[in-house]
Parts: sequence; C-alpha cells; structure tokens
Amino acid sequence: MKISEIYKTGKATLSFEVFPPKTEAAYEGVISNVKEVAELKPDFMSVTYGAGGGTRKYTAELSGEVEKRGVTALAHLTCVNASEESIKNQLGLLKEQGVENILALRGDLPEGVEGTDDWIYKHASELIPVIKKYGDFCIGCACYPEGHPESADLKADIEGLKRKQEAGCEFLTTQMFFDNSLFFNYMYHLRDAGITLPVTAGIMPVTKAGQMSRIIKLSQAFIPRRYVALLDRYGSDPEALKQAAIAYATDQIIDLLANGIEHIHIYTMNRPDVAAKIQENLSCIIPSCRKEENV
Repeated sequence: MKISEIYKTGKATLSFEVFPPKTEAAYEGVISNVKEVAELKPDFMSVTYGAGGGTRKYTAELSGEVEKRGVTALAHLTCVNASEESIKNQLGLLKEQGVENILALRGDLPEGVEGTDDWIYKHASELIPVIKKYGDFCIGCACYPEGHPESADLKADIEGLKRKQEAGCEFLTTQMFFDNSLFFNYMYHLRDAGITLPVTAGIMPVTKAGQMSRIIKLSQAFIPRRYVALLDRYGSDPEALKQAAIAYATDQIIDLLANGIEHIHIYTMNRPDVAAKIQENLSCIIPSCRKEENV
C-alpha cells in the first residue's frame, strides 16, 4: 500500500524505522528484531540504506520481510555517488520485494568524502525524477526542524524542500528532535512558504547514554535541559534510562498529536521492546496501536 493512501484516511499513524546489518554475520540477529517489530503491525516501517548505500542489498531483503508480514515498507534510497544504472538496479530489487514506497535522500557523506562535486545527483530533488522514471512509487523525503546542518540558513533549507515538492515528493519525515516548540515553529515556516506536504514527526527514544553524542554530531539537534537531566540521572542505569526515554518520547508524541500533528515516526534502533512499549502507551490514542487492530 502506498503511504500517500494511508495518510488520506485521516487517521493518526505510528510508524517505525529499522536498519539493516553492516555485515553478513549480524544479519540473523537484525532480521529477527525486524520481524518482531513488524509483528506489532505499525502503519508502516522504514528500512534505511546505510552510508554510501553500503547495505542496499539488505535494505531490499528486509523491506521484503516487512511486506511479507502484511506491513507497508518504506525503503530508503540515497543518491550518494550513485549512477542512474545503480538506482535503476536497486529499484528493480525493491519492486521484486513488493515495495511501493521510497524515501529519497541525498544521504550521509561516506567517511573521507568532503564534497559532492563529482556526483551525478547532488540532492534528493534530483533523485525523485529518476525514481519516477523506473516505477510507480510513492516518494517521501526528509526535512530538518532545526535546519539541515549543511544549509546556509532556514530560507535556503526551505527552498530545497520546495524543489522536492515540485519534483513530486508526496510527504516529508523529519530528522529526530527533542523540543516540540522547535518543530511547531518549523511547521509554521513550511506552511507560510507554501509547502503543503504531510509532515511526519520523527521521534527517537535515546535508550543508551552514548547515543546522544552521535546524534548531536550528525544532526546538531538541540537537547533541552530536561533531557540532559534525564541522561545525567539515569545514564548509568540502562533499564532506568530506557524507561525514562520511552516516557519522554511518549510525552512528546502526545503533545504533538494534541496539537494536530497526525503522523509519528519512531527511530527504534532495531529495539522491538522499545517499539512495543511506545505502541502500548498510545493504545487508546492512535487507532493502529490498539490490539484488536493488530490481530
């Protein structure tokens, strides 16, 4: 099913992100976790692509496993140093797995790469027409409530989103954020600029203290004092931190839903237990989280 059709139902949605293994040795453990997450029957699941497309084979395979379990898969696809032929081949693999939805991304720069001058496609907006050329996919893109780390300013960032919308993007999913006020302000600027696409709010429960430094490095996300206190207090107790992080994420989600944001995407870090607990916390709030709808 296409995500654009899911969003047209007018119901609030909850979706989960999982990521492929980096090595063959890790595959069985990862696929087991992905299957467990799929058994929760979220509205859809996204499967990441890895830096430089390094896990693209596994992306297709895991997306297929998601689809086999009756859950809509959203496969990530990046244009990092990609050719039209490599994109065509990956789309072919995804079609074979029954995938109808693509998250079109520029992608993280591989280690040691400092620029995109030599790439054929430099932005996700340039990737969208290629995807459309080789299949009838529903295409989403990413957005950054605190601005893309490489954008000169918010205006330049929004201009990039306009190009994505004009190229045929059908929905946006945000980078993770921890302060809802920043997101609400961002939404105001998007709508004021004429960006009408549905926006899915990306939420990440930070269940391991060491994850936060990597998040700050990659996304430059603002960490509220409340969250810093949470990490300081419970960072040395894994179970306490997991419980506190899930509670914080749940609080964020409820606030977003109460203020009219209908679509929530959870960066699960391949943790079925985290995904299940958040789903349980929202069982009377989001229709797909109710047990009777997951049978």
